[in-house]
Amino acid sequence: MSAIAAAAPARLDRRGLGVLSFGHLSVDLAQGTVPALLPFLVRDRGYSYAAAGALLLFSSIGSSFLQPLLGAFADRIRAGWMMPVGTLLAATGVALSGQFDSYVATGGMLVISSIGVAMYHPEAIRFASYVAVAGGRQGTGMSMFAVGGMSGWALGPILTTPVVDLVGLRGTAIVACVPLAATLLVGANLRYFERYRPTVETGHVPREQLGESDWPAFTVAAAAGTLRTGALFGFQAFVPLYVWRSLDSSESIGNAAIAAMLAAGAVGTLFGGRLSDLHGFRRVVVISLGVSAPLALLIPIVPLLLLFPLIAVLGLISEMNFYPIVVLAQRSLPRHVGFASGVTLGLSIGLGSLASPLLGVLADHVSLRAALFGAATLAVLAALVSLALPGEPS
Repeated sequence: MSAIAAAAPARLDRRGLGVLSFGHLSVDLAQGTVPALLPFLVRDRGYSYAAAGALLLFSSIGSSFLQPLLGAFADRIRAGWMMPVGTLLAATGVALSGQFDSYVATGGMLVISSIGVAMYHPEAIRFASYVAVAGGRQGTGMSMFAVGGMSGWALGPILTTPVVDLVGLRGTAIVACVPLAATLLVGANLRYFERYRPTVETGHVPREQLGESDWPAFTVAAAAGTLRTGALFGFQAFVPLYVWRSLDSSESIGNAAIAAMLAAGAVGTLFGGRLSDLHGFRRVVVISLGVSAPLALLIPIVPLLLLFPLIAVLGLISEMNFYPIVVLAQRSLPRHVGFASGVTLGLSIGLGSLASPLLGVLADHVSLRAALFGAATLAVLAALVSLALPGEPS
């Protein structure tokens, strides 16, 4: 049961969603700064490429693999405080990552930042869902929350590169002002968010009225999310190289193709939320994954002229289903919303990212085109798995 406290206004609350989305932007910005920092770390500190690449792993340890544990913890207590603590840790890690010459200290600061990212997400998506449900437009509200995170990923390198180029690596302290501002804003609104907490969590509704957990449905949703993420990570990693090496273009053209994919994906996130409100979350997930599969299979076949519009359309349609998948996972585990969020937002992304090095082995031993076909195969599998999602109640 998703009864909302009577004090909550029956409309889509842009204040609540705006604050939660800004916090989402800030923690995802903290992660988005890391790839932008790597060239500067290699140049100024002499790190090897392998050492620089390992910093990406450090920056994802907490955000990917701690989220399910923190989500399960948050399911047992009132853990709204995890949101401002998470943004504060993200700010601290980003600020200090550029202050130490030691590689170990730098990696340690990125781990701290990733823990902050992991702390913010489960509770933030819980309250974003509460606010969206209270307004009667869960898909639209969740898509607004999602766009905050995508904006943070994009803003990370946009902000970090000129700041660090101008003042050096110690300029990470300036970048950290964004998650620090989010800490103050989210912390000031904690009591406001609590108005939306379901009455079951205040003892007004028996816990058994929440409904039983549907673990098979949750497993299907998590598997579909992991496979579609693996496919998208594969395309992000190897389309630029494919354009450069196999289509005889340039690195910048390859990167521009991925930029088009990500930009279209942001639009797709908004469309996916609105369509879910109109036609149901399962239908949006199944249809978007089903359409994405043949588009993905065309990526390694079409010429460069068609690759740009094709990968943009793929990004648009693929991102329609990410947060609907999260919602379906949450609905499958109504007593474990934090855990469901942690798995679909953290663990599934972490596991999906493992596809890239495996596809890299395929690229080394066969070809870049083979790696893209491998990514497309994951998209096909995601579409097939989604067919097992149970129907939504009418």
